[in-house]
Amino acid sequence: MRENILKYIPQRPPFVMVDSLVFCNKEQTQTEFLIKKDNLFVENGKLTETGILENIAQTSAARLGYLNENQPVKIGMIGSADNFELYNLPSVSEKLSTTITVTAEVLNVIVLSATVTSNHNLLATCNMKVVLTDIISES
Repeated sequence: MRENILKYIPQRPPFVMVDSLVFCNKEQTQTEFLIKKDNLFVENGKLTETGILENIAQTSAARLGYLNENQPVKIGMIGSADNFELYNLPSVSEKLSTTITVTAEVLNVIVLSATVTSNHNLLATCNMKVVLTDIISES
């Protein structure tokens, strides 16, 4: 699939935390992201927890943008991140593979579970609620 991610997400450089959309359907989405040393969320050569959470949220944004391709991209916000388990912080030059599974969608709230891996090693898991706004991205 390897879609041009910028047409699906409202974020723009330097705040883009996903590089490509690998797979997407209504229930599950997978993205990839190569960590670069100049990333806003890199500290001491590692991607921070905040960067991982933003990567998960942007994977959700990519899902919405892809599924609603002919509509303007809405801006969403992280409503909550629950049961966040961090097993390892990834280093610069590692490629993240992030998979989200949507467990519920009610009105403007998306509930999902997420796993983040690198080289088939589990880095983090969490449950997240993403709240969609009525604000349309100007991209």
